[in-house]
Order: sequence, then structure tokens, then C-alpha cells
Amino acid sequence: MTVLILGGSGFLGTELVRQAVGAGHETAATFASRPRTAAGVAWHPLDLRDPSRVASVIADIVPSVVINASSGQADWAVTADGAVRVALAAADAGCRLLHVSSDAVFSGARVHYDETCRPTPLTPYGAAKAAAETAVRVLSPEAAVVRTSLIIGHGRSEHERTVHALVAGARDGVLFTDDVRCPVHVEDLAGALWEIALSDLTGTFHVAGPDALSRHDLGVLIARRDGLDVARVPAGRRADTSLPGALDVRLDSRATQALLRTRIRGARDFLHADPGERSPAPSGAT
Repeated sequence: MTVLILGGSGFLGTELVRQAVGAGHETAATFASRPRTAAGVAWHPLDLRDPSRVASVIADIVPSVVINASSGQADWAVTADGAVRVALAAADAGCRLLHVSSDAVFSGARVHYDETCRPTPLTPYGAAKAAAETAVRVLSPEAAVVRTSLIIGHGRSEHERTVHALVAGARDGVLFTDDVRCPVHVEDLAGALWEIALSDLTGTFHVAGPDALSRHDLGVLIARRDGLDVARVPAGRRADTSLPGALDVRLDSRATQALLRTRIRGARDFLHADPGERSPAPSGAT
């Protein structure tokens, strides 16, 4: 089986590539500026703003499965329009498509969100992700859209690096006590994505951890795991700032978890493990 990971050089993409290679799949991946050095992977430069390039990469590889794990943040041309180009190209090539989305599509007004909830974005990034979801569902009805939350893992995530920098005094800022999400370990997320991608499941799914934590509480758990001075983790309230975006968004993943063999651990579980420890590969996925 040939699989294609769009955004394969990113944090989540790197883990998706690792699991695909480990499972023996013929693996191709794309990068925006610099490829990774993973063995057994065919790397392709790709700018999602270029319609002809998106179509040619997918047509040349002819993958059985495409996972769009690219991240253009609030760049509409990448995050929204790019997803449209991917969905069109995947449909033309007859590929199975899994699109990775975000809890940023929600406003936080209702706090708890299951897979049936409609997007209510507050930020340009959330709006771009919501538009991408709609496009994928319309253009590729057999696709899977998977929303997730803060992705953590082995000290390499943005949040983990931020905690270390704040504690060391290498950067200014605080971790908000009123900004709540449901963190997920990158290995669990990648395993669940592959399990869904290699199945015939269609529609919208949530893959996030069962523990709802503020960014500050998450930072404390990271600091404690890594032997840092917990007292030096700075706290503040997002409500006291002018930053846009939702405060409390908790993805309810119970319906999706009931369909999967891959166990999605909570942050209190995986952050008590050794930071270098790898969880077992999910059964049947890798």
C-alpha cells in the first residue's frame, strides 16, 4: 500500500511517517521548506497554494491513502484553499482522504463538543479550518475529518518547548489558567489517524485526550515530568488580555474512541511516563 502524508516534515507528520514506515507501507511525504531524513520515505516539495503542483504530486504518486496533516495556521490560501485543492486532487485520483482539523473551529460557548457539533470559529485560523472541513465533506464525501487538540510528545511539541523556555527565563510570557483544552499524545493521535485512514469510516471524528487541562496545569505536569522547578511556571489569565479565541474547548471523543482499538490516553497518564518512553504501536494500525 502506498500512503502520502501532506505536511510530513511537521511534528504530527513526522510521527505519521514513522508509523507508516514501521508498518511497511510504501511511504511518500511532502515538505514546505526542508525534508526530514527518515529512511525509506520519498520526499516531495509541495506548496498547497499551487493547484497544479498539488494535483501533480498526488497524480504522480497515486497513493491509496492521503492524510492531510499540513499546517498553514491562519493563512487562508494554505489552510482553507489548500484543503480544497487536496480534496479535489484526491477525488480525481480515487484516493482515500483523511483531513486533520482542530478544536479551533469551536467558540467555547458550550464548552463540551462532540462530533455532531457544528463549527463556530472565533479566529481566522478557526475559520480557515472550518472552511476546510466543509470543503472536504462536499468534495470528498467518503473522506474522514478528524478534529484534535493540543498535541504533546517526547519534549518536542511547541507547548513543551515553551514550558522549558519560560522556566529558564529564555522568553517572556505566562501560561493561562483559564484556557482549557484536551491534550493528546502525538503517538496516540497518529495511531488513531492511521486506524481511521485505513478503515472505511467516513464523516467527522474527535481524537483528543480525556483530561481537560488549562495550559498552565499542562505546563506544570510537563515541568514536573522533566524535573523543572514547578514554581517557575508563570501563570496568568487569558481573559485579562486582548487575545482573540475560545477559552474553554473540550472535545468529547468518546464516540470515536468506541470505534477504535488505539487507546487515547489523557495528559495526566502520558505525562507521568518517562519522556523518552514510547507507547506500544496500536494494534492493526502500525
